[in-house]
Amino acid sequence: MCGIVGFTGHRQAAPVLLDGLAKLEYRGYDSAGIAVRDGEKDVEIVKAKGRLRVLAEKTNDGTAMHGTCGIGHTRWATHGEPSELNAHPHCSDDRNVVGVHNGIIENYQELREKLQHKGYNFYSDTDTEVAIKLIDYYYKKYEHTPVDAINHAMVRIRGSYALAIMFRDYPEEIYAARKDSPMIIGVADGESFVASDVPAILKYTRNVYYIGNMELCRLQKGNVTFYNLDGDEIEKDLVEIQWDAEAAEKAGFEHFMMKEIHEQPKAIRDTINSVVRDGKIDLSGVGITEEEIQKLQQIYIVACGSAYHVGVAAQYVIEELAQIPVRVELASEFRYRRMLFAPNSLVIIVSQSGETADSLAALREAKAHGVKTLAIVNVVGSTIAREADHVFYTLAGPEIAVATTKAYSTQLIASYILSIEFARVRGMIDEDRAAELIAELQTIPDKIEKLLEDKERIQWFAAKQMNAQNMFFIGRGIDYAVSLEGSLKMKEISYIHSEAYAAGELKHGTISLIEPGTLVIGVLTQQDLYEKTVSNMVECKSRGAYLMALTTYGNYSIEDCAEFVIYIPKTDPLFAASLAVIPLQLMGYYVSVAKGLDVDKPRNLAKSVTVE
Repeated sequence: MCGIVGFTGHRQAAPVLLDGLAKLEYRGYDSAGIAVRDGEKDVEIVKAKGRLRVLAEKTNDGTAMHGTCGIGHTRWATHGEPSELNAHPHCSDDRNVVGVHNGIIENYQELREKLQHKGYNFYSDTDTEVAIKLIDYYYKKYEHTPVDAINHAMVRIRGSYALAIMFRDYPEEIYAARKDSPMIIGVADGESFVASDVPAILKYTRNVYYIGNMELCRLQKGNVTFYNLDGDEIEKDLVEIQWDAEAAEKAGFEHFMMKEIHEQPKAIRDTINSVVRDGKIDLSGVGITEEEIQKLQQIYIVACGSAYHVGVAAQYVIEELAQIPVRVELASEFRYRRMLFAPNSLVIIVSQSGETADSLAALREAKAHGVKTLAIVNVVGSTIAREADHVFYTLAGPEIAVATTKAYSTQLIASYILSIEFARVRGMIDEDRAAELIAELQTIPDKIEKLLEDKERIQWFAAKQMNAQNMFFIGRGIDYAVSLEGSLKMKEISYIHSEAYAAGELKHGTISLIEPGTLVIGVLTQQDLYEKTVSNMVECKSRGAYLMALTTYGNYSIEDCAEFVIYIPKTDPLFAASLAVIPLQLMGYYVSVAKGLDVDKPRNLAKSVTVE
C-alpha cells in the first residue's frame, strides 16, 4: 500500500515524480500528490483525490510545476478518509518542512496533543501530518539540523514508516528514513532518487542503495550520505539492479527472504479466504467429497525439506482433530520401500513448486497402487497439481528466496483447514467447534504482524550468535515439528551446524554433544508439555549450554533458566507452529546477514529440486 517517489537533479522533477508514481500504482491508492521546490522559492504542493491521472491533469503532466527537487506519493487511506486534504505531501504550519510517509504511526494521537500544546495546528486527520510537524519541532529546537531533527523524531515515533522529507533551508536536498517499511535509493549522472519500490526508478538508474532499518539518508544531486540513529555517517554498497523480473520484486527490502517473511500475513489470509466462506470451509475447489473423507482410514503425508516439516506438524493436528492415523514420509524414501497401503488411504503430497522430483515420483507411486492423492502446491498448472486427483492451491504468490518462508506458512494453514473439515465431516467435532477453530485461524495473520514488530530484539540476539559452531533446537509434539523447521532455516542460510531433537530424546545420546556455550533453543508452546521441556532445557544448562526459549505469553517462569526469551501471542495449541516459526525464520535470516552471506541464494541449494 502507498508509494513514495523522490528526485533531485538537473531535470524538471514533476514529470519524473508522476512517472515514478505511475509505476507504483499496483500498490493500491485512493489519492496522490507531489511537492516541488524551485531553488529558494516557496514549495509548490498539488494534491488530488482519485486516480493518478487526476493529478496529472491538474499539473499538465507535471509541466505546470517548476523545480528540480521534489517528492510524490500515492496514498491508501488509514488515518482519515480519502480526500485531497488528507492526501500527501503534508507540511508544517509555515511550510518549512514538507514530507510524505508510508506506514502507520501508532502513537500519533499522543504526539498530536503534545504538538498542539506547543502551538501547532492540524488541518488533516492523518498520522503523517503529525510526523512532519514533529520533525519541524525538533528541527527548530536543534539548531536547524535535518539529521538531528529526523533522528529525534524517529526515537519518538512508534510504528512503521518510510519518510521522504524536504526542508526550506536545503532546497535541493531530500532526506529519507525508514522503519519496517521498504525504501530504495538510486543514483545516476548527477541525479538521486528515492522510492518505495524498484520499478519507480528503473527507467532512470540501475545503481541503487538499500537503506537499512532505523537508518536515514541525505540525497543531494548525484550523491547520497547515510546515517545511523546516532547521526553517525555509515557506508553502503552500491548495488546494480539486473534487468530481470526478480530484481524488480524486492519491494525495497534488502533480500527476498525478508520481503517474503513480511508477506506471510497476506499469504495466509489469502489462502484462508480461498476456501472459507461465511465462516465455513468449502473444499469444492479442492475436489475432495464428503463421501471420500468419511471413508478415510489412513493418511500418508509425503514431502521434502520444509514441506516435510509441515507434514510432521500436520500429523499431530489431523490425528487430534479428525482421528485418522497419519504417517509422514520423506518423498526421497517413499518409493524405495514396499509400501503396504491401507484400504481407503489418501496420500497428501506437499510441494511449493509442484515440480519436486522426489515428491512427483511418490505421487506416481501412490497412483500406481490405486491410492487417491491430494496435492498441496503453490504453482497453478504444475506437474504435481496436474497429476494429483485433488489439489489445494496455497496462495503464497511467487517465492524467490531459496529458504522457504511464506510457502511453508501457507502449507501449514492448508493442513489446518483440511484437519478441521475432515474432523467436522467425520463427526469428530461439531459445527460450533469447527467455527471456533476457523475463527482462530483467521486471527493468525494479525498475530504474525505483531510478532514482526519485535524483530529488532531477534536481530540483536542473532548478531551475537554469528560465530556459533553448533546449535540445537528441542521441543515436544508440535514444538518438535517447529524445531525441525527452525533448525533447517539456520543451517541452510547461515551454514552453522544445527540439529533438531525431540526433547525427550536428549538423554538417549544427544546430550553428550553439549559443550560449554552451546546454544540450545527450546520451543515451548504446548502447555501440557511445557514442564517436561523446561526440565530438558535445565539438563542442558547444567552441562554448560546457553539457553534461548520460545514460548507463549504468560510463561514468564522460563526467564529463571533461559538467557533469552521470545514470546508469541496465544492461540489454539494446534496452530502454534504458525506463530512459533516466525521468530526462528528471523533468527536464521539475521545470523546469515550478520555473517555477510548470500541469504537468498545459499550455496549448493536450488529453489526447486527437479532431480532426484
